[in-house]
Amino acid sequence: MVDKQKSSKSNSELIQRAIDGDETAYRQLLENYRGAIFNLLFKMVRNKEETEDLVQEAFIKAFKALPSFNEEYAFSTWLYKIAINNCIDHMRKKRLKTYSINKPVRSKDGELDREFPDTSMSPDKELLHDERTRLIETAIDELPENYKTAILLRHRDEKSYEEIAQLLDIPLGTVKARIFRAREMLKKRLKGKLTRGV
Repeated sequence: MVDKQKSSKSNSELIQRAIDGDETAYRQLLENYRGAIFNLLFKMVRNKEETEDLVQEAFIKAFKALPSFNEEYAFSTWLYKIAINNCIDHMRKKRLKTYSINKPVRSKDGELDREFPDTSMSPDKELLHDERTRLIETAIDELPENYKTAILLRHRDEKSYEEIAQLLDIPLGTVKARIFRAREMLKKRLKGKLTRGV
């Protein structure tokens, strides 16, 4: 608790200095939170270059909004919220086209069926674990943005329901509903796929 208070006090000083135009304070705030923000956003977009851009955008937006920061709230929560909202906007605009792995690939020589190696009989546990992880990550990636964000914050970043509600600026009940619905969607998508090697 002492550390939290100390961190809050030092953030408060850095924020004030940054508002006053102190470049060193800006750099210190960036250094303190850049890693955590990068890790969170990378889990959402899974592309290093894109994540770098999104982190930069998030900090630019946060620094512009610094004078409006309310010190009753944790600076980290406020920053996460800006970064997540910016990332969700980016993902909505991008709306990557997804392809079915069962659909043939069209080429100049006609249609080619995709072939995937059958690793189900492999004795190598690591390979099975990697495949299982890949299946889960693909299923999470295919969730609608709202559900995907909620499930990532809950299971990968181990945020409490209350923290997620604060970060996404939505009611606690909505957080619980989204996570429940996301889990149901994942169960449905992964049914029968994770039985081997688990």
